[in-house]
Amino acid sequence: MTTAPMRRIGLAILAAVVIADQLTKLWVLHSTALAAGPLRLTPFMDIVLVWNRGISYGLFQAEGAGRWILVGLTVVATVALAVWFARARHPLVAYGLAAIIGGAIGNLIDRLAYGAVVDFVHLHAFGYSWYVFNVADAAIVLGVAALLIDGFLVKRRDVH
Repeated sequence: MTTAPMRRIGLAILAAVVIADQLTKLWVLHSTALAAGPLRLTPFMDIVLVWNRGISYGLFQAEGAGRWILVGLTVVATVALAVWFARARHPLVAYGLAAIIGGAIGNLIDRLAYGAVVDFVHLHAFGYSWYVFNVADAAIVLGVAALLIDGFLVKRRDVH
């Protein structure tokens, strides 16, 4: 695949992640069903509203100046990933980076608009409770998985 179609597909993935992330968050924020408490979708998944002022897994909770430090770090990381995306030569790398960038932008929008990231998917089973996450977080995880698969499993001959 040439780089132009690969980049267009990557940009479509990025846009789809941001749109899906923001639409689901708006639904959660304006859902009257959640006013009464968690919305049970399955025996192992609930929809809840959690404000995450930190980063992954709620680490490094930050308010005030800390919030803006996280915003700055997110912007720097997103720009660096965008440069990598622009230079990507392989589809799996480009698509993985697009998913990560889309997720970072989705969470950045929240942090700028609300001062915290809207998390809402709560998975739990057999007494174990996984952290609460959102579409952006899921896209970031899938993007990292794509990069790992490309790095460890995809065999290719680079012709110079």
